[in-house]
Amino acid sequence: MAEAPKLPLKIWAVSDGRAGIEAQVVGLSDAIARLVPCEVTVKRVGWRGRIGRLPWWLNLLPKRWLTPESGIPTGKNEEWPDVWVAAGRATLPLSIRAKRWSGGKTYVVQIQDPRVPAHMFDLVIPPKHDRLTGDNVLPISGSPHRVTPQRLAAEYEAFKDVIDALPRPRVAVLVGGKSKAFDLSSERAAQIAHSIQIPLEQDGGSLLMTFSRRTPDPARALMAARLRHLPGMVWNGEGPNPYFAFLAAADYILVTEDSTNMATEAASTGKPVFVLKLDGHSLKFRLFHEELERMGAARPYGGAFHGWTYDPVDETDRAAREVLARLGVEIPEPVAEAPVEAAPKPKRKPRAKKVEEAPIEAPAPKPRKPRAAKPKA
Repeated sequence: MAEAPKLPLKIWAVSDGRAGIEAQVVGLSDAIARLVPCEVTVKRVGWRGRIGRLPWWLNLLPKRWLTPESGIPTGKNEEWPDVWVAAGRATLPLSIRAKRWSGGKTYVVQIQDPRVPAHMFDLVIPPKHDRLTGDNVLPISGSPHRVTPQRLAAEYEAFKDVIDALPRPRVAVLVGGKSKAFDLSSERAAQIAHSIQIPLEQDGGSLLMTFSRRTPDPARALMAARLRHLPGMVWNGEGPNPYFAFLAAADYILVTEDSTNMATEAASTGKPVFVLKLDGHSLKFRLFHEELERMGAARPYGGAFHGWTYDPVDETDRAAREVLARLGVEIPEPVAEAPVEAAPKPKRKPRAKKVEEAPIEAPAPKPRKPRAAKPKA
């Protein structure tokens, strides 16, 4: 095994700038940084012209076509990171060559199924529902993410004054939308809104709803109009994003079935997660949701809220530990807090000795007179 890199590790989190992709590479990089000292740098790859749309094997001279804002070294003898964490098709021409360009220094981790042979990277971390296997493949449930208890608590503080006054149960609704496999029509949006409205009105709870960039405008407007009268917050994309605050505050979480990221982040909270059906279907997503059900984290939404408990899904930490183990970097044991010594008890004054008194002799018993013998008959 090669010598382990020295700490702090230099990590590049490389993406194409899309929010979902960047959340995964930053989530894994930050998880590694929570275990050992690291310097994490985010790199957003950009391509000139239409070169980024070509298959990786047609991009023969990728350094030539990179935009200057990408921040990837294009010359010789430039500094490279200890760990390269990347995801997305746009990063493939670089990830495949990063180890050679760095002179073997950089350990290359590719998240998701790259659709190329896994041996072209040091480690591939795909979701289990992609059914990818290999010696250098670590399948995980869902995707790496940025949710931690500390982050949820910090983000909640920014919206505490508004959320604390809302009645319980508080229901977070995370709405995705259009993708290759799914869509959110106005009809389906109306059905979802109605299925949320009825139990909230009956239970007297509140709504915490947020939309993604993929949510179609007609569906967004319809759901907001139908549910605006309920107590709560509907984020319209303006101002600070309350997404993590909603996760922290929710008693129940509803998430549309099109997003691996949102479902995994919801399942990491340990709160009941309900999956909302969209238009369309996908075998991979069905396998993913079945996996969450087996783990006890999620259930299909049937129009009513009910609670249950399960161990929060924490696959990001497991992936981070695997990266460090393959690098040969030891994770320090957490420092145990010294036990707090109890304050010494005040010394008591010695008690005065009692003077022993001589025992009082009891009076001698009086002698009994003998009984007279009875005459025999």
